[in-house]
Amino acid sequence: MSTHKYVLALFLLLFCGQSMALEATRTLNEAGDLQLQRGLEALVKKQGLADAIKSKELALVLVIVTDPENPRLAELNGRNMIYAASLPKIAILLGAAVAIDQGRLELDDMQEDLVKMIRNSCNDCATRVLELVGRQELLQILQSPEYRFYDHTKSGGLWVGKDYGPSSAYQRDPVSGLSHGATAFQAARFYYKLQTGTLVSPEQSEMMLEMLSNSAISHKFVKGLAAYPELEIFRKSGTWKTYHADSALVRTDGLAYIIIALANNANGASWLEQLAAPLHELAVSHNSNQP
Repeated sequence: MSTHKYVLALFLLLFCGQSMALEATRTLNEAGDLQLQRGLEALVKKQGLADAIKSKELALVLVIVTDPENPRLAELNGRNMIYAASLPKIAILLGAAVAIDQGRLELDDMQEDLVKMIRNSCNDCATRVLELVGRQELLQILQSPEYRFYDHTKSGGLWVGKDYGPSSAYQRDPVSGLSHGATAFQAARFYYKLQTGTLVSPEQSEMMLEMLSNSAISHKFVKGLAAYPELEIFRKSGTWKTYHADSALVRTDGLAYIIIALANNANGASWLEQLAAPLHELAVSHNSNQP
């Protein structure tokens, strides 16, 4: 391929990536559904967690994506930047997929670490993958026009500015000064782009979904949804002190939805387990009510 054609191909790839990132953000920003929002607010009140929402100890997002071109969104504190512990390991997974697509890394070099990083939440594995991807390279990916998972001019988003271990943060996020942070909205957007095939290449999308399947940790959302064995759950959680997070793309026949919860409370893990089944039932009850 000539240099001119190569540069043109790179330009077109970047332009298409930026367009898809903008479109995914626009789509979710415009996906607010009044009935679903009222349902989520009533659910939180019924579960005795309205005060946790009011005090911003809890953030929730539910997106029904059965029709991916017409998602339906409800959120409470969805744009609040919160310490998310191991949940941002999904950003490291993204960085690995991007590096593989770019030809910088090979899956065989880190496959075992990726599996344990996501399914078992192995910290040493996460740090090894982060080192392969590149710490600054990952932050550039998250803030790039192509991905837009972190915006320092607005509410932030997904951020990894520290190894998963005892070392100090190398770069805290500009909005809230967190080492491992997320907003529930941007975590939901990550799963939305993965569900719609607009995150990375088809091959790497399948790789990411495989890593996110079969969680080895049966708590929070997974424990709360145990009564529904037919569900296919792609998931990453996080726990540190009073910070509890969970994120999942859930599929079953005729239904697909995304649930994200971020909490800062000693009872946060119980909250997330408690919310999982009611959120599922809310998604089921609103699934057929497409606008």
